[in-house]
Amino acid sequence: MKKILVTGALGQIGSELVMRMRELYGRDNVIATDLRKPDNNSVVTSGPFETLDVTDYQSMLRIAKKHEIDTLVHLAALLSATAEAKPLLAWNINMGGLVNALEVARELKCKFFTPSSIGSFGPSTPKDNTPQDTIQRPTTMYGVNKVSGELLCNYYHTKFGVDTRGVRFPGLISYKVLPGGGTTDYAVDIYYEALKTGKYTSFIDKGTKMDMMYMPDAINAIINLLEADESKLKHRNAFNIAAMSFSPEEVASEIKKHMPKFELSYKVDPVRQNIANSWPNSMDSTCAKNEWGFKAEYDLAKMTTDMLEKLSAKGIGA
Repeated sequence: MKKILVTGALGQIGSELVMRMRELYGRDNVIATDLRKPDNNSVVTSGPFETLDVTDYQSMLRIAKKHEIDTLVHLAALLSATAEAKPLLAWNINMGGLVNALEVARELKCKFFTPSSIGSFGPSTPKDNTPQDTIQRPTTMYGVNKVSGELLCNYYHTKFGVDTRGVRFPGLISYKVLPGGGTTDYAVDIYYEALKTGKYTSFIDKGTKMDMMYMPDAINAIINLLEADESKLKHRNAFNIAAMSFSPEEVASEIKKHMPKFELSYKVDPVRQNIANSWPNSMDSTCAKNEWGFKAEYDLAKMTTDMLEKLSAKGIGA
């Protein structure tokens, strides 16, 4: 990888991925793009940045050619809860943007990465230790987008030879950037509210387990997969990867080890609860481990300690 274009670079994943890639590959070799260009944002100020609407193919192609990219990381998308509220907009952005990005990769012969999600599974998928290859019948627009995206990336690889790669992310947790409309957002919110108020009201019900991952592991997974030997990748576009599976009360229990007076209550959001109920409790990451050496470093206890320390250092709750 010499020149890397990242769409959705100001999102939860992109904000951290761009900064890490600039450390590894050089600040001028990672071109960040997003719909907006905020002032005093490290992604904008630390290297090349272009304003881009991913539904505009010609603009994407122009920017890619201008910077002579050889790798395209496509992150721009509406997340699960937002997509369910605006399904037609989600289809146009999530699928229209993906097709445009794949077309740019095809034309310029780029290596290509886009994430799939735990949301690509549905109620009929095995809940525990979900296999790499299994039934996928999601009941949300976001899930439909992700299954379609997996298939589309497979098509562009087999039909046009595009070097497509991807993972199925679980819920992602970060202290740096707030999430934007996902079903697993509670697992970020709970740490902020613990420090600010000492209590949290969860919109996900007690006993609801979902796979989660701390952002440093997610960033490493993207980079390691992009650098992996292509000849070893059998499940190239949709590797299951996961680090931990927990329910709201299990997070609260870990927080109480640091903040004994922390209180958890519930006010369930039916929309996001229904989405969570349709997802697996845990995914089997064996194929990712065997084909490109995936390994997560953080479990719930280690992540909780780090989240509380890092958020406190940012002045959250001070």
